[in-house]
Amino acid sequence: MDLTDLKPTPGSKHKKKREARGRSGYGGKTAGRGHNGQGQRAGGAIRKQFEGGQTPLYRRLPKHQYISSPNRLDYTVINLSRLDSQGFAEGTEVTPELLLEKKIIKKLENGGLKILGNGELKTKKLKIKAHSFSASAEEKIKKAGSSIEKIEVTL
Repeated sequence: MDLTDLKPTPGSKHKKKREARGRSGYGGKTAGRGHNGQGQRAGGAIRKQFEGGQTPLYRRLPKHQYISSPNRLDYTVINLSRLDSQGFAEGTEVTPELLLEKKIIKKLENGGLKILGNGELKTKKLKIKAHSFSASAEEKIKKAGSSIEKIEVTL
């Protein structure tokens, strides 16, 4: 056995297709490109993200809509009605840690806890500590005889 005896495996070599060599050849007249249009022309290839001439997606989307300041404070908010419905005993000190422990709030955002004024605080005199209060919440809490204390935000 020597190098002159080596031959390709039967069936592994194929004749090259002779596309577009007249009507009788493989592919014939249009050579598999169909009739007229961009795809039939030489150099008519289009990029993957081409949308047929309509304004492309990357130009339809707004440019800088979702960029926010790294110093922005997001608050975890809770309404007075929610605090009132929890059944705190009179004189209880309501802090963000207590609300987390009792699973009244799920987590504290980077701005801390903000109390909003939706609802009423009935007959309970609580000591409420939070990072921020809405004006209506402050007014309603003081009107109910409870006290507020603002906690400093730590980033």
